[in-house]
Amino acid sequence: MLHNEVHARPAARIRLPALIIDIAVLHQGVTPDMVCTHLRQLPGQAALTPEHLQDNFLRLRLDCCSVKWEHHSEFTRYSIVLPLPDQALLGVAEPDLLVQLPLPANWLRQIPGRTVSAVQLAMLNAPLDDPQNLMAQAMTWLGAKSVVASLMGSNALNGVEQGAVPAGLPGYRHPLGHSWVLTQFQLQADGFERMLVIAPEGTSQTRAGRIAGRLLELETYRLMALRGLPVAKSLGPLLSQAENALASITARLESKSASDQELLDTLVSLAAGVERAIAENVYRFAATQAYATLVGQRIAELREKAIPGTQMIGEFMQRRLSPAMATVAATERRLASLSERVARTSDLLRTRVDIATELQNQQLLEKLGRGQELQLRLQSTVEGLSIAAISYYVISLLLYGGKALKAAGVPVNPEMAAGALVPLVLWLVWRTTRRIHAKLHAGH
Repeated sequence: MLHNEVHARPAARIRLPALIIDIAVLHQGVTPDMVCTHLRQLPGQAALTPEHLQDNFLRLRLDCCSVKWEHHSEFTRYSIVLPLPDQALLGVAEPDLLVQLPLPANWLRQIPGRTVSAVQLAMLNAPLDDPQNLMAQAMTWLGAKSVVASLMGSNALNGVEQGAVPAGLPGYRHPLGHSWVLTQFQLQADGFERMLVIAPEGTSQTRAGRIAGRLLELETYRLMALRGLPVAKSLGPLLSQAENALASITARLESKSASDQELLDTLVSLAAGVERAIAENVYRFAATQAYATLVGQRIAELREKAIPGTQMIGEFMQRRLSPAMATVAATERRLASLSERVARTSDLLRTRVDIATELQNQQLLEKLGRGQELQLRLQSTVEGLSIAAISYYVISLLLYGGKALKAAGVPVNPEMAAGALVPLVLWLVWRTTRRIHAKLHAGH
C-alpha cells in the first residue's frame, strides 16, 4: 500500500485543445453511498458501487469526455475533460462552455458537498510568437481589461537564458517556455473562474496533463488555505478580550486587590476559554499552513517568467495570498502566546497561594506547639494528682487490711501503720509511673 501511494493519483493525459471543468467540494457529511448515487447518473455507470471508491481515486471514461474523482483529507475533486474546437475561444467574447458538457442536466449542481473551488480551464494550441495578438484574444474570452499571466516552463541552460524576440514586440526577450497561462482569479456569473492555457503545436499529452494538474491544484489549495482566514478574523475580538482580562488579572495579582479564590476562578475561566479556542482551531491553522506550502510548491513548479504588461501568478499570490497567510500565522502565534502567558500567570498565582498556605501551616504549627506545651503542663499536673490519688487508694486499702488484722486479734495499730507507710507508698507509685513513662518514650 505504501509503495503504490506514489501512483495513487496519476497525472491525466490531455489532448489539446481541451476544456477541463474542475470542481472541489468539502465532503463533510458526504457518504460513499451519496457519491455513488451521484456518479451512477453518468451514462454507463449504473453498476458503480462504494467499493470502487476505496482507493480514493476513480477515472470514468465516457463517450465524449472523462470524469475523474479524487478524495482528499478535507475535500473531493471532480474533473471533467472534454475536447474543445480550435477556434472555440479565440476571438469569441465570454462564450458559455458549460453547454458543451455531455452530462445529465444539473449534474454539476447536484455534486454532494459544499463547493469550495470551481474552475473552467481551457487549453488551446497557438503559436507564442505574437504575444500582443494572443493577449488581446485571451482577454476577450476572459472578459477582462487586465489579467494575471505567466510564461511557464522557463529554462536556463549552462547559466545562459535561451531567448527569442517575438514578432510585434520590439526589445522583448523571454526565456524559452512551453506555454502561457492567463486568468483573472475572479468568479464569473456562472459561479466558475476561468483560466486559459495556450501552448504551441506539438505539446505532448503528458505535459498538458501536468500543466493542468499544477494550475488546478494551485487554485484548489489556495482556496483551502484561505479557509483559515475567516477563523483567524473571528478569533480577533476573543483574543483581545482575553488579553485584556489577563492584564487585569495580572494587575490585581500584583496589587493584591483581590482574594486568591476570586483570582483563581477568573483565571480558570479564562484558561478554559483559551484552551477551547486552541482545541477548536488547531487543525484549521495547521491545515492552512500545509495548503499554503503546497501553493508555494505548485508556483515553483510553474517555472514562470513575466509577460510584459502583466503580473505573474507567483507575484500575484505573494501580494494577495501572503498577507492572509501571515494573518492566520500571527493569530496562531498570538493564541499560543496567550496560552503560555495564562500558564505563567497561573504559576504566579499558585506560588502566591503556596506561600500563603505555608504561612498558614507555620502559624498552625506554632499554635499546635503552644497547645502541646500546655497539654504537657496539664498532663504533669494531672500526673501529680494521679500519684496522690493512687497513693490515697493504696493507703486506704492498707488501712482496711490493718483494721482487719486488728479485728482478727493481731496486735497492730492500723492508723499508725498506714501513716508510717505513706512515704513508701508515695515513692513506689511515683517510681512505677516514671518507669511506665520511660517505657512509652523508649517505644517512640
